[in-house]
Amino acid sequence: MSHVFPRHTKSNPPLAVKGDGIYILDANGKRYLDGSGGAAVSCLGHSDADVTAAIKAQIDNIAFAHTSFFTSEPAERLADRLIAHAPGSLDRVYFTSGGSEAVESALKMARQYFVEKGEPSRSHFIARRQSYHGNTLGALAAGGNAWRREKFNPLLIDVSHIAPVHEYRWREEGETAEEYGLRVANELEAEIQRLGAENVIGFIAEPVVGATMGAVPPVKGYFKRIREICDQYGILLILDEVMCGMGRTGTLFACEQDGIAPDIVTIAKGLGAGYQPIGAALCTSEIYDAFVNGSGFFQHGHTYIGHPTATAAGDAVLKKLTEGGLVARAAQQGEVLDAALREAFGQHPHIGDIRGRGMFRGLEIVADRATKEPMDPAKAINKKLKAAAFEAGLVCYPMGGTIDGQRGDHILLAPPFIITDDQIGELVDKLGTAIREVLG
Repeated sequence: MSHVFPRHTKSNPPLAVKGDGIYILDANGKRYLDGSGGAAVSCLGHSDADVTAAIKAQIDNIAFAHTSFFTSEPAERLADRLIAHAPGSLDRVYFTSGGSEAVESALKMARQYFVEKGEPSRSHFIARRQSYHGNTLGALAAGGNAWRREKFNPLLIDVSHIAPVHEYRWREEGETAEEYGLRVANELEAEIQRLGAENVIGFIAEPVVGATMGAVPPVKGYFKRIREICDQYGILLILDEVMCGMGRTGTLFACEQDGIAPDIVTIAKGLGAGYQPIGAALCTSEIYDAFVNGSGFFQHGHTYIGHPTATAAGDAVLKKLTEGGLVARAAQQGEVLDAALREAFGQHPHIGDIRGRGMFRGLEIVADRATKEPMDPAKAINKKLKAAAFEAGLVCYPMGGTIDGQRGDHILLAPPFIITDDQIGELVDKLGTAIREVLG
């Protein structure tokens, strides 16, 4: 009998014992192609020798030193490497142990920034419906997924939620993509005016929405208008790239493709590629200088921030993503994956949309392609697809509640960047087996 408290008490997952490139082997010897990188984490696969060597070398020197007393060489090196590649005026890196911590840190950093500036009335965040920003209480409050929030609503701070960008679902007939983007972006301005700009800290959004909607990219011009609104009203733009960043969408930072830079950006998942738990919140020099010229102290912190072994792993990963060319490979292989998905499922009667960027792709499941009517939630299509794919030897990331937290199903794919053309074929074949079994 296990004493582990699992994610679901009625599940009995197999025991993972070995990683081999893009595959995971269980204790019975069954091989699973990791088509979602776990949860868009394992961008380098599961057996990268350079990253494991960096971890071992660091442990031989020093595994851990608490940041209230020391900094460390790998933390300094990774921060330098991140800022060298970061967009805009991002200049400082606050390390965490994962994505939820990174978002929580960003929210508190943004609040204290305005306190340091003498604007304590700013206490309100604006986010989007059908977003996901993490599972700590602050991050969960920022997120706009009704199902994830429901049990904990009484504990959450009040955050405004405006419309997401989902062209397939909500662009109106006769409306161009850019007109649609401007219409929903302008909801931010309306909400700022309703709350009073002097009361608003910032707007938080995923550049490409991950788990809750399934790799939904913005339309052209949307984020440029968002950036304009934030600048006009003096609020911060916080981009959550925990899932879509670190090369996942074909550029190191996802926002690069929209021609903007944030005031704060959160990263995790692909930063450590699963080899160590690590995340970070990057902020601009302007934000950092407010702390320097104010109290000097960010009233926040966790035990394992800037962990030397974790940052050594992150630095080795980031070097492979940048100097090693794997971000460019994610863009290249992403196009191969997209083409294979469209060839296999583009005309399937129950696949309504195939979308995404780079190695971040989503398929939206519908009951009727013509009307875009979703499947009956009672059928639990996403759970059946996950189980059927797993049986076929494929790890993928189906989710429900795509439309409003209750209705809608999608499959999220986020395989390692090292995937070959033949392995993409294997992924699509195994996914096809699951789709035929569940959808016909």
